Amino acid sequence: MAHPSQLGFQDAASPVMEELLHFHDHALMIVFLISTLVLYIIVAMVSTKLTNKYILDSQEIEIIWTVLPAIILILIALPSLRILYLMDEINDPHLTIKAMGHQWYWSYEYTDYEELGFDSYMIPTQDLSPGQFRLLEADHRMVIPVESPIRVLVSAEDVLHSWAVPALGVKMDAVPGRLNQTAFITSRPGVFYGQCSEICGANHSFMPIVVEAVPLEHFENWSSLMLEDA
Repeated sequence: MAHPSQLGFQDAASPVMEELLHFHDHALMIVFLISTLVLYIIVAMVSTKLTNKYILDSQEIEIIWTVLPAIILILIALPSLRILYLMDEINDPHLTIKAMGHQWYWSYEYTDYEELGFDSYMIPTQDLSPGQFRLLEADHRMVIPVESPIRVLVSAEDVLHSWAVPALGVKMDAVPGRLNQTAFITSRPGVFYGQCSEICGANHSFMPIVVEAVPLEHFENWSSLMLEDA
């Protein structure tokens, strides 16, 4: 998860987030090179009194500064489109979970099971255990098996919400009357935190998302216990 004064992204916990991090570095390097070139030209123009008459009226340089930006845009657009298609790809999910946004909590329903569903509320500050994070801990976590394709159906019951987990590279709007879907694969076990990312009212800041990725055997034991309690 993020820590104070962090400048970069969170560590990736899914293949899609790894691709997004690589694309970010790729685009940032292009921006850095462009900024360096522009800064050099500005300094050169300001600091020299010499003038080259062939630069002031030159067909060749006009071709260069027209074609070069087009090539740069293509170098940015092609990887971006590739990642967009990867994020939309949903291939034979092993598990489907419906996440429903409410004011101001989330409810989860494991649609592959008959009676497996629960509400997830933020744990108040006074009830936190040592080591837990304020405003990020929930009383019920969304537990998923690691290295398995997971499909999440996202909707809302009242107002607009947004189901977002940065470490997984997932952000999907929850719209009343509309069912959106997204998918991800966790590449390692762990606990991943997110929050509602759409301003949804007075307690918008108090509806965290906690995703816990565990080995398949542990997930089966957890689901059995939840079904017994239900």
